[in-house]
Amino acid sequence: MLSQMAKNLVPYTAGEQPRDRKYIKLNTNENPYPPSPSVQAVLRGADYAALRLYPDLDCTELRDEIAKKEGVKRENVFVGNGSDEVLAFAFAALFDKEKPVRFADVTYSFYPVYCALFGLSYQTVPLTQNFLLNRKELCGGGGIVIANPNAPTGLYENVSEFVGMNVPVIIDEAYIDFSRGQSLATAAANSQNAVVVKTFSKSYALAGMRCGYAVAGAEIIDGLNRVKNAFNSYSVNTVTQAAAMAALRDKEYFNGRIADVVRTRDAFCDTLNRLGYACAPSQTNFLLATVPDGNGEKAYRFLKENGVLVRWFNAPRLSDKLRITVGTDEEMDALASLLERREK
Repeated sequence: MLSQMAKNLVPYTAGEQPRDRKYIKLNTNENPYPPSPSVQAVLRGADYAALRLYPDLDCTELRDEIAKKEGVKRENVFVGNGSDEVLAFAFAALFDKEKPVRFADVTYSFYPVYCALFGLSYQTVPLTQNFLLNRKELCGGGGIVIANPNAPTGLYENVSEFVGMNVPVIIDEAYIDFSRGQSLATAAANSQNAVVVKTFSKSYALAGMRCGYAVAGAEIIDGLNRVKNAFNSYSVNTVTQAAAMAALRDKEYFNGRIADVVRTRDAFCDTLNRLGYACAPSQTNFLLATVPDGNGEKAYRFLKENGVLVRWFNAPRLSDKLRITVGTDEEMDALASLLERREK
C-alpha cells in the first residue's frame, strides 16, 4: 500500500529516451563532446578490486579540487549524485513549511516536485514579457530559488542582490560555464543565506556519472550533510569521484569544448532567426526558439518523425516554442535542413 504522499506526488518528467530508432538527440541538454581524455584514462586504470570498499563518504579530494576551482575552502563544498540530488537536499535543508518558497513560473520544472516531496508550499512568480525575473515579487516568502542562467529560457541575469538577504536562496548554476556571466559561488561561500549548485553533467560531459556540488557557507554545508547522512552517507561512488577530479584538472580540454559549444550555439541562433524561429541570445548549451506558426507540438513531432529529438513543453508560455540542445556542427546542420524544409 502506498502512502498518501506517494499517491499524490506528480514526478518530474525528464526528456524522452526512445529506443525505436537512432535519433539526433537534442532534447536533454547533454554535451555533444565526450569527457576529457583524462577521464578515460582514469576509467581504464581503475582498480576494480578496490570497489569492494565503500567510497570516501566526505569526497575529500574532490572537494579540494572543486574548492581550488571556485576559490573557496573545502568546508564550503558539498558533493552529491548530480545537481538534482544536491538541489533536493538543499530544499530539505534550507526551507521550512511555514512560508512558501518562491521561484519563477518558467524555470526548471523539478522545483515544484521538490516542494511536494518535502511538504513545502510554493508560489510561482511570473517572469516579465521578456522572460526576465520579477525581482520584487520573488521576495517576501520563506525562500527563493533562481536558475541562472534560467532553464528553459537560456537567459542569464546578475542576481548578486539575492546573496546576503535575510531569507535562504538557492542559485542553480547548472549552465553557468556556458555563460558570459559571473558565478556567485564565491559570494555564496562568504554569505549566510545563499547556496550555489553546479553540475558535472553539462559542461564537463559527465551526465552518465552523476555528480554535482554546492558551494555555501559552513552552516549551510553542515545542513546539507545532515540531510545527506540521514538518507545515504556513501552517496558518490569511487569511480565518479576520480572521474570528476580528472575532468576538473584538464582545464585546456574543458575550455576548448566550452568554446566549441558557444560558437555553435551562437551560429545556430542566427540560423534560427533567419528561418523565422525567433530565438533570444542564449547563455547555456541550448536555445529556446518560437515556432513561426505558433504550433510547437506540430514542429516537435515533425522533427521526431524525421529523426531529430528536441524538447517541447505543453505548458503556458512555452507551447509555441522548442528547446533545442546545442549539438555538433553536423547535427545542427541536419536540424537546420529539416527546419528549412518545414518552412518552405
